[in-house]
Order: sequence, then structure tokens, then C-alpha cells
Amino acid sequence: MSLDRGALVEAARESIARGSKSFAAASKLFDAATRERVWLLYAWCRACDDLADDQDHGGALGAQAGAAERLEQIRRLTARALGGDATGHFAFDALGVVAAECGINAVHTGDVIAGFALDAAGWRPRTELDMLGYCYHVAGAVGVLMALVMGVDPEDGDTLNRASDLGIAFQLGNIARDIAEDHAAGRCYLPADWLAQAGVDEGELMAPRNREALAAMVARMCATAQLYEASARAGAARLPFRCRWAVLSAAGIYGAIARKVAARGPRAWESRVSTSGFEKLRFLGGGLIGAMAGAPEQVPLVPYRRGELAQAVARV
Repeated sequence: MSLDRGALVEAARESIARGSKSFAAASKLFDAATRERVWLLYAWCRACDDLADDQDHGGALGAQAGAAERLEQIRRLTARALGGDATGHFAFDALGVVAAECGINAVHTGDVIAGFALDAAGWRPRTELDMLGYCYHVAGAVGVLMALVMGVDPEDGDTLNRASDLGIAFQLGNIARDIAEDHAAGRCYLPADWLAQAGVDEGELMAPRNREALAAMVARMCATAQLYEASARAGAARLPFRCRWAVLSAAGIYGAIARKVAARGPRAWESRVSTSGFEKLRFLGGGLIGAMAGAPEQVPLVPYRRGELAQAVARV
């Protein structure tokens, strides 16, 4: 592969610094080799997300016309990168490098791209299984990639499951936090059967009269997020110390989103939920303590595992 790895790493470092200050800070907990690979992987994830939603390092959604063409571009460039070819796009070249080093293949990346395909098709979840399947594709599958970057054996299915669980937990928290923003963009990730049971019309989701019902649905979602987070914490105990510290810190920082949204109840969407700098430092400390403590003695069962979720949306 005739790609300049050093230049790709530097471009990836700049991308993560611009796209996610929290993730950039957390990446410093990794050893140097893992940190570079995390940056390279992030660059691909960020580029795919931006292409899918016509954005530039996140922010407001762009025009959604042409989503199918952009999705095809993601697939084409990813395939070229995995084949070891230069793509003309640094983030996809970055994927090619980290994939060759960590055993990432087209099945792993395909599970992530499937999430972008769902959004491009204007897909809606009908059931909790559908919603969790979506969470797997847009975040759980990224957790699997991260585990591979951290050195988890591709044949270690249980640890990869738990890495997926952490991504699912994060995405459930994101959905809960971003309900109002998604609604304004014409998107809804709450299961249709939940809405029907609550007597809530999707078009009037954010109407004041629906806030109590919405808060109840979100509390249910956030409770599920905590189950997946607890499962993931058990898997983190199998990682090298610095990776374990980083993962447990991230679990605290991003897991706090779901807990805060649930605690706010009907007022959850009056302002955007976030974690302060002080809170992040506290979670870093908690992650360090957790990394030294070992695996939890009891781990709750999650509703569905990675294998089932990877196939869930295919049945929709």
C-alpha cells in the first residue's frame, strides 16, 4: 500500500480534534499505537457520517436530496480502501491502513454502512427490536470496530458483543437526547408500537400534551441503555489497562446523557443535555478506578445480542 501513513494519521488527528473534542481528549488515554489507529478509524466514521447527512464534521443536517448517490459513494470508496487501493479521500485511505493492521473486513464496515442506508431510505422502527437493530448498525457496529482496533481477537465473539453493547447504549442515549432535533428534521427513532400504545401521533410528537407520554417512553429507553452499558463494562475488563480506562471513562461520560435525560422527565428537551468539563474529569477518575477494580461480579442480561440485531432490520 503506497499511502503515507504518517500524513494520514496527522489528517485523522485534525479531524477528531475538529469533530469531537470529547473523543479527542479520551483518545489520549490509549497507548500511542492504539491512539493512532483510533484516529484513523474515527476519520472514516466521521467522513461516512458527513457524506450520508451532507454535513461537515457534524452540525445541522444538509440537503437530503441525493442521499442514495452519497450512500453509493460511501460503499464504493470503502470497498476500494479495503482492497488496498488509494481512494483520493484521506478518510477512506485511513480506513484502508487501519483495516490492514487490525483485521477489519467488509462485513464489519458493511454493518456500519447499513445504518446510513436506513436513514437514506427514511426508515422507521416498528418495534423495540427494530430500534435496537438500528442502534447496532449506527453505533454498536462501530463499537465492534473499536474493539478490533484495541486488539480484541476477531474470533472473540463475546467480547465483541460487549463492545457492541456499549455502542448501543450510547446510541439509545443520543436518540433520547435528540428527539426534538430529529423531529424537526423529519426523523423519529421511537418504535411505532410504543407511540401507538401511548396514543401519540408521530407528527405531533413534541406537542406539550404529549410530553408526559414521551418522557415515559424515554425512561424505558434509558433503562435499556443502562442494561447495555452494564454489559459493556464487563467486557472492558478483558482489554489492556489503558484501553480499559478509556472505555470505562467513555461509558461514564456518554452514559450520563441517558441518565440526565431520564432524570429531567418531560423537561428533557428544553435545553440540550451535555456533560461539563468537571463531569468529564470526574468520569475519567471513575474510569481509572474501574480499570483497576476488575470485572463486575454480576452482569445483567440485555434484551438482544449483536448477532440478532445485525439481522433485525433485514426483516423490516
